[in-house]
Amino acid sequence: MLRTTIVGVVLLSIVFTVDAKPTLDEMYELIQKQAAEIASLKDGLAENNAKTESTFTAVEEITSSSTAKLAEWATKTTIGGYGELHYNNHNSDNSTSSKDEFDLHRFVLFVGHEYSDKLRFFSEFEIEHALAGEGKGGEVEVEQAYIEWDYTEGHRAKAGVFLIPVGILNETHEPPTFYGVERNPVEKNILPATWWEGGLMFSGELTEGLSYDLAAHSGLYINGADKVVAEVGEVGAAVVGAKSSGKYKIRDGRQKTSNAKGDDLAYTARIKYTGIPGLELAATYQHQEDVWQSEIINGVEGVEADLIEAHLAYKKGSFGLRALYAQWDLDDNIETVKAGADEQEGWYIEPSFQLTKKLGVFARFNEYDNTAGGSQNSEKEQIDVGFNYYIHPRVVLKADYFDQDNDSGTEYNGYNLGVGYDF
Repeated sequence: MLRTTIVGVVLLSIVFTVDAKPTLDEMYELIQKQAAEIASLKDGLAENNAKTESTFTAVEEITSSSTAKLAEWATKTTIGGYGELHYNNHNSDNSTSSKDEFDLHRFVLFVGHEYSDKLRFFSEFEIEHALAGEGKGGEVEVEQAYIEWDYTEGHRAKAGVFLIPVGILNETHEPPTFYGVERNPVEKNILPATWWEGGLMFSGELTEGLSYDLAAHSGLYINGADKVVAEVGEVGAAVVGAKSSGKYKIRDGRQKTSNAKGDDLAYTARIKYTGIPGLELAATYQHQEDVWQSEIINGVEGVEADLIEAHLAYKKGSFGLRALYAQWDLDDNIETVKAGADEQEGWYIEPSFQLTKKLGVFARFNEYDNTAGGSQNSEKEQIDVGFNYYIHPRVVLKADYFDQDNDSGTEYNGYNLGVGYDF
């Protein structure tokens, strides 16, 4: 553009010179004006180039900054999850335990973010049984939401909502990681998985292969108040005004950190050994100050509770073995609600064998009792057998059969089919 303008000015000048025959003074004055115009045009072009370059630089900086932030977020934020669909066909002398149904048992999403090499966030969001809300059978839950800080080398602290360090399944329960469609009845009814609380936990390595966890957190709340029967059901089933037994099972006490009563805290300590490849040995002790959370129930006050749990998980080649024992010792005051509930215990042993890279089989013997302190026939024995077929290391098809024998004589058996995944 500038060159075209200059050429035009020069041509006009030549034409003017030829036609008008200016004097030398007029020629000099004309040349001076043309030189000034050319200099002005050059300055304008330089200014425009500078503005254009500045604009491009600014746009590049903004784009580069946004891209850098997005890239940083993408590399420091992780998303994962797991889920499982079950088909249950159960038969029992007790009609309430019989079922023939499909259930999207769990759909879970993980979101984590790493603020730095020493500070991170982790969360777990879950929908159980597909639908939640009034009149629906499911729940929406936040099982984990905590900040973890490596306050020194080999030691870290968690604050928020986290899984209690107890048992084999409670912290690691993605479907491809265990045998059986349903979680084993001992870790479900005695420990009880999945079990999370809000509080503070310190973890770390004492030496190579030996680690610890120490936590102070919200406690169980087992509302053991007797309930008065308000109406008559089936003939002989109830009498108006009679008292029915309140809650006493450990599983009934999970508050799930939803406006959880905090009158009395709980404390958990675990020691774990993983110094031999394929082996995990661990023991947990927990003290509950009061599972009634300072309420007076049936005229008595306070139920302390202590848990002892120990387990072994071993994998070598195609062979696997899991074994676990857990026992609760509760204050005798719990017996004002349910006789024998002062002791609740259970154990299981589970050998497994990987027949091929994709197919594994297992058998499990379970025994548990939520009223082990009494003389009534309440012990349950259950045998499970089945297989896992791995379409992919993180996608599994499952099938199992179980047969439960109760001391009361009630028969309970059936089979389960399932598909599970994690990512």
